Amino acid sequence: MLIILAFILLFHAAAAVLLFVATVHNAWWVVSPGGDLAVIYADLWYSWNSPCVPLENTYLQTVQATMILATILCCVSFFIFILQLFRLQQGDRFVFTAVIQLLASVCVMIAASVYTAQNKSFHKQDLQVGSFGSSYILAWVSFPMTLVSGLMYLVLRKRK
Repeated sequence: MLIILAFILLFHAAAAVLLFVATVHNAWWVVSPGGDLAVIYADLWYSWNSPCVPLENTYLQTVQATMILATILCCVSFFIFILQLFRLQQGDRFVFTAVIQLLASVCVMIAASVYTAQNKSFHKQDLQVGSFGSSYILAWVSFPMTLVSGLMYLVLRKRK
């Protein structure tokens, strides 16, 4: 049982780290207009070229809010799991932790889906020709991780 709990804790911590990096790192959109040497990164808040240009769009604000909410919910569910680990009766399930983690998963899915659908409207005309960056990929990787983590908490029972 101790090995299963350690695996679940590590899996949850990995999902939280992926969410945090995907939210903070500046590589959601990558443009290389002058070849491979000149690369422009665009994250959820700025377009990083010679002058940093703030990005303003209602769809982008949706992505920003849901990614931040997903990161916060993932961290909160981790702390609630630790509390429930010591407070739950034997045989009870970690339902509250599972619900919060599943909400984090839904938030990540919403953020990544909106960014996928509306990514052309976030950037100026000359920066629209590009590709998705590593932070975008991390966001999509963290979605199944938080989903599986939430389902594991739903199935997990407290044992001796």
